[in-house]
Amino acid sequence: MPPTFTLRPWALADLASLVRYANNSAIARYMNDQFPHPYTEENGRAFIDMASQENPPHILAIEVAGEAVGGIGIHPRTNIERKNAELGYWLGEPFWGQGIITEAVRQMVDYGFRTFDITRIFARPFGTNLASQRVLEKAGFVLEARFENTFFKNGEFLDELIYAVRRP
Repeated sequence: MPPTFTLRPWALADLASLVRYANNSAIARYMNDQFPHPYTEENGRAFIDMASQENPPHILAIEVAGEAVGGIGIHPRTNIERKNAELGYWLGEPFWGQGIITEAVRQMVDYGFRTFDITRIFARPFGTNLASQRVLEKAGFVLEARFENTFFKNGEFLDELIYAVRRP
């Protein structure tokens, strides 16, 4: 059973913990380039400001023991992809391997299907991110595709995997 956590909207009071946990190269290496490293207070303020504007919220903080230790977001698409949403997440390294992110993904999928007019939620982990692939599989996602060498991160090409779950 994972430690107790809560998914909730981001607040400016989360700035210090956001920067403390997000400023980690072990996290940034598996994120797209919009997630900077080093992760500064300025980055954190801009992120919290952006995440706080959404109604209903798309990006939530993962709170453990009163502290924001990670984030999870669902991003509805537009145009012909409008029945789809992309899922993204990260968790502070001290909390890895405790089942938190798997359960957070399950809760976010439920939230996504209840809140948005979508039928499919997908995630695109790097081929090298085995832990994230396991998280998605444990949360009921199915591998739909693997594209070789489509992502370019830190000077190297990486495989893009597409995992998805569909509205029951």
